[in-house]
Amino acid sequence: MSVKTNERPGTRAVLRHCRMSSYKVREVLDLVRGVEFTRAVEILDHVDRAAAPVVAKLVRSAAANAEHNEGLDPEELYVASAFADEGTTLKRWRPRARGRATRIRKRTCHITVVLARMPDDKLARRRARAAAEATERRARRVAGTRRQARAASAAPAPAEEAALEAPAAWATEAGAVDAAAEDVAAGDAAVAQTVAAGTDETEDTGVDEPGGDPSAEAGAPREDAD
Repeated sequence: MSVKTNERPGTRAVLRHCRMSSYKVREVLDLVRGVEFTRAVEILDHVDRAAAPVVAKLVRSAAANAEHNEGLDPEELYVASAFADEGTTLKRWRPRARGRATRIRKRTCHITVVLARMPDDKLARRRARAAAEATERRARRVAGTRRQARAASAAPAPAEEAALEAPAAWATEAGAVDAAAEDVAAGDAAVAQTVAAGTDETEDTGVDEPGGDPSAEAGAPREDAD
């Protein structure tokens, strides 16, 4: 014969006459049923439902009861059972048109959460997993420290590094200066060639400034108009 829901062994916390529908509370209880205590609290703290804060407070109350009354560690507990029963329904009336009235049902519920200690084999696996994770974290931390130490020992001192980089910087600066001087010299040569070409063209065409008379400069006789 199976154990009834309200007869499951463990530490329980009960909230009676909660002003909320049992249907809405059951949707939240389904998320944490069979889950570890710490994980259940994390889920309830991030659920966007009106019943989530009420259920979270009830789960924490059951854990406090287990720790205070039975001396259990809350980290070793899980939600063994969680259910919501219908409570008293408050009946109210709202006036409507033509002298009619609409009934309003303000429902309540009774919420029960039972926490129990996890089985020994599950606790052993949980402790082994936690120990393996701690060992892995320590190994990664040690490896990172060793890499930093090797990098610090292989890197030159700041003075030595500056001394090694100075000749290279000087050579780069000298090369830049030489390149700038060569560009200036090439520009001067181009300008000189342009000026010389312009002078040769002026001498070959024989064109003077505006307003001059080429025949007068050449000594040709002028003919007077009749």
